[in-house]
Amino acid sequence: MAIRVLTTRGELPGSGLCRLAGAADLVPWHGTGRPAPEDLAALAPGSTAVLALGNDPVDAALLDAAGPSLRVVALASMGFDNVDRTAAAERGVVVTHTPGVLAETTADLTFALILAARRRLGAAAASLARGDWDLFRMDDYLGLDVHGATLGLVGYGQIGRTVARRAQGFGMRVLHHDPYAAEADALSTPVDLETLLAEADIVSLHVPLTAETRHLVSHRELAAMKPTATLVSTSRGGVVDEEALLTAIRAGTLHSAGLDVFEREPMGAELSPLAAEPYVVTLPHIGSATERTRAAMVDLAVDNILDVLRDRPARTPLPGTASAYERPVSGSRS
Repeated sequence: MAIRVLTTRGELPGSGLCRLAGAADLVPWHGTGRPAPEDLAALAPGSTAVLALGNDPVDAALLDAAGPSLRVVALASMGFDNVDRTAAAERGVVVTHTPGVLAETTADLTFALILAARRRLGAAAASLARGDWDLFRMDDYLGLDVHGATLGLVGYGQIGRTVARRAQGFGMRVLHHDPYAAEADALSTPVDLETLLAEADIVSLHVPLTAETRHLVSHRELAAMKPTATLVSTSRGGVVDEEALLTAIRAGTLHSAGLDVFEREPMGAELSPLAAEPYVVTLPHIGSATERTRAAMVDLAVDNILDVLRDRPARTPLPGTASAYERPVSGSRS
């Protein structure tokens, strides 16, 4: 039986798709905008694998549309909240993602947001572009210092630790809260969430979006932060309650925020109200957006597909999903 791979985009960075095309028949979605679930379901029957982006919905309906031949869903993304992992596990489908290859690049972007929000760079640049810079004033666009500040990391995995390493160059005190990383190291001190929120000048979020982390930062958490604090998120949009954040920014109970992720992605012309706030810096989910990193993400997704189809363990499977050896080589479901 021919190996058939559904790809949710016709073109992706790097040469990964070319490698995959040498081993399988590619069935790409060539539409514009974000593919609708029914678009992907129409292309899915007979697929052996699916290569998807992090915000493409991979639900039970798509898995069933692919049929019993489906063995692996490979995400060119570290985030995985759009995948029904339970449905995949029930069907013996391996699900993989791309940790590791994007940590350094996303940490760079995290610090860019910290600096831009804390120092009000977006508002200053917009003022310059409008032609408002007609006189030097000592009180124009005064921001807050990053050097010597206390950085609180919510989530201390690959990206969080990489951000902590960068913070050393700014002479920052670093705290972290992560139930899976409760030990101190040379970079950061573990604390409970309440202590982190109360003491941090900058709170940076680095957790996946799960049922437990949805709206992890809402009215209560924002009220616990310093009024001079900055909230930064390069994790997933649903981790922050955007209505609560908007209220805090407008009330002046929080100094600023830098967001690369949103509850509704992509936005199109219907922007989040946060995008218009002068004390908020917003970006269109570009944490991993460098040529080399995006190509590496596609390469890892392709490697995962090829490994599973060759009856080898996936390189970076999602915890809780099937392993390469939990289903027969034929791909039939019991």
